[in-house]
Amino acid sequence: LVNRVVLHLVQAIRGKDSCFSSIERQSAGSYYERVKISEPNEFDIMLVMPVARIQLDESDDTGAFYYVKFKRSPQEKGWLKFLEEDGKLSAFKMLQVLREIIKQEVKNIKDVEVTVARKKVGSPAITLQIKNPPSEISVDIILTLEVQQSWPLSTQDGLKIEQWLGKKVRRDLRFRSLYLVAKQNKTEKVLRGNTWRISFSHIEKHMINNHGNSKTCCESDGPKCCRKGCLKLLKYLLEQLKMKYPKELEKFCSYHVKTAFFHSCVTWPNDSDWHLGDLDHCFQQCLRFFVDCLQKSQLTHFFIPQYNLLSLEDKARHHFLSRKISHELNNGFPIFHE
Repeated sequence: LVNRVVLHLVQAIRGKDSCFSSIERQSAGSYYERVKISEPNEFDIMLVMPVARIQLDESDDTGAFYYVKFKRSPQEKGWLKFLEEDGKLSAFKMLQVLREIIKQEVKNIKDVEVTVARKKVGSPAITLQIKNPPSEISVDIILTLEVQQSWPLSTQDGLKIEQWLGKKVRRDLRFRSLYLVAKQNKTEKVLRGNTWRISFSHIEKHMINNHGNSKTCCESDGPKCCRKGCLKLLKYLLEQLKMKYPKELEKFCSYHVKTAFFHSCVTWPNDSDWHLGDLDHCFQQCLRFFVDCLQKSQLTHFFIPQYNLLSLEDKARHHFLSRKISHELNNGFPIFHE
């Protein structure tokens, strides 16, 4: 169902605006990393647009948010409508046009009811609601620029996977394209909506699907490990706690536990640290690592070491979550039995 709707939209978008003519769909997120828990009712689809040489200027000190400018005037004149006076490429303007095309086009999808959800403040996604009785499927469409150029300086000391996946894998991954998603930087003095955030979802998907220290880990005839099982449990625990305490935990998302998981993979790099039968022990080890991060209000972005994903002004929330997780850890995870 999702594929049918997305295919229809991609074809329509390509034809409606020349800038979008080379757009490709790419699947991201937990469903495609095979770590989805519970119902497959949420999907992330990136609409990837290749762009030629661009200049990136940091918009703050996280090293994750950038302004984008073209190094030379784009051949496709349609791009000009997306530029600010100072030449910055406006994520906001691009999303607006894309949203309009999608809103018009969902009306032409026959035999399935699709609506575009109301815009969520600060979210880079255009969310589709697909009626699939008795439930509903939501699809986040994320506008992504793809650039064939080296990653920014802020990433130089990140992706510390040498001991885990090896130096060669790290080098190969860093040669892959750079992705930028249309994401509002909340710390901007004036919120103009023209910032882009680097995205590593294609690299994360690769690491989750090729997670072994030995190249045969979890292959059909290779030894099985519990890394994916740990990640699923971490996500499930956070999801359950968020349902129980929506207000207190609204700022937390699965990306926090995913990041803690990657750091755990680096801390315990060998496949022998993740025997399939040791799932409970490994899960608790990852959780303790995450609790430790929450108590210090310090969770380093896996690819951008200067960027702390836990903002210091939210200390009270970090401590709230760390108490809730510690309670689960020490009492045999009552929330899993509720």
